[in-house]
Amino acid sequence: MKKILIPLIVVVVIGLVLVYNAAFIVDETEQVVVTRFGKIAGEPVTEPGLQFKAPFIDIANYFPKNLQEWDGTPGQIPTKDKTYIWVDAFARWRINDPVKFFQAVSTLPSATARLDDIIDSATRNFVTSYRLIETVRKSDRQLDTLEKRKEEAKLDSDFSVTTGRKEITKGILEQAQPKLDRFGIKLSDVKFKRINYVKEVRESVYDRMIAERSQMAEKFRSEGRGEASEIRGDKERELKRISSEAYQKAQGIKGKADAEALKIYAKAYDRDPEFYSFLKTLDLYENSLDKSNSVVFSTDSELFKYLKNY
Repeated sequence: MKKILIPLIVVVVIGLVLVYNAAFIVDETEQVVVTRFGKIAGEPVTEPGLQFKAPFIDIANYFPKNLQEWDGTPGQIPTKDKTYIWVDAFARWRINDPVKFFQAVSTLPSATARLDDIIDSATRNFVTSYRLIETVRKSDRQLDTLEKRKEEAKLDSDFSVTTGRKEITKGILEQAQPKLDRFGIKLSDVKFKRINYVKEVRESVYDRMIAERSQMAEKFRSEGRGEASEIRGDKERELKRISSEAYQKAQGIKGKADAEALKIYAKAYDRDPEFYSFLKTLDLYENSLDKSNSVVFSTDSELFKYLKNY
């Protein structure tokens, strides 16, 4: 019994090892190229599931089937109007022919290096073939940020867009794709991540922007000072008008009051002139004569007539 059981176990173990080495699983995001002694054996496996190959002599080479990222290295490129800019582009790509990909580049880092050469070259060709405004904008839509359109004639000549950024990136993709076909690579999209002036030009642009904004700010401040002076002038005129009208009204009321007082005084004086004169003389004594004053009058002074009589 032992003589039969041991060979059976050995056969089972060998079978399991062979099956384990022959089977491989393909994920839905993967595709596989099977090679035998370094050469491609059969068609590439692009469908997910459990697959089999010759054990030990076949090797499963996995490649991604989904979109891959490519980020270019920012570089300095002159535009057609001799403006130096930094251009940073990116792209999305996939392996559409795993056999060609395996034969030409084999690995993703090698594919990235090929993409660097081809897409960067196409980007440089297109950027240098167009003016800066074409690379930055995609249409002739008027910009609200321009100062009152900077005069329509000047805007039409300096800021007109005939091709635009969208068509330029499309042209980059169309120029690069034929060179990538032999690598089994399909470009899905190419776009500009960032476009900026080089440092020297950027500083000059910032200085000009600062000067323009300072000029606009000074203009607004000057207009504000003019309006403030006008408002203060209107305020002063209004204050003088109000003060004049108030003074005129007060003087009128005071005049009426004085007239009324004089009228009352006159009526009182007419009723008893002698008594009125006596009271006024007493008031004069009270206000004019005290211990600190020395006054010399003649004996027949009218001021003392009431003293002489009493």
